[in-house]
Amino acid sequence: MKKKKRNNSSGIVYSTDPDFNPEPEEEQEFESVPEAEQQIRISLDKKQRAGKVVTLITGFEAPDDMIESIGKEIKKFCGTGGSSKYGEVLLQGDFREKALQWLQKRGYTKSRII
Repeated sequence: MKKKKRNNSSGIVYSTDPDFNPEPEEEQEFESVPEAEQQIRISLDKKQRAGKVVTLITGFEAPDDMIESIGKEIKKFCGTGGSSKYGEVLLQGDFREKALQWLQKRGYTKSRII
């Protein structure tokens, strides 16, 4: 079965008005904060992860695609797996020091380990 693309995501299903034109949704432009001013927090987390330890990096103020590329580079530097979701980067294992080292090399000077 082929999925249909929906151009209208405003929730309007049907209108009886023949002159009705839905207003297009405006995409918000994201103003990126310079790396030196972002307060990145690195913490160790094992809540709801079946006892497994992950390094959680939060506080990024950048678009999602940029956070995904940052996550990919950090994972490559640390030599581990992980994910980038909801403005956070997860690394499998305890890589707080390595992540801090990578962030400071890239200009995130206000990074700190919690």
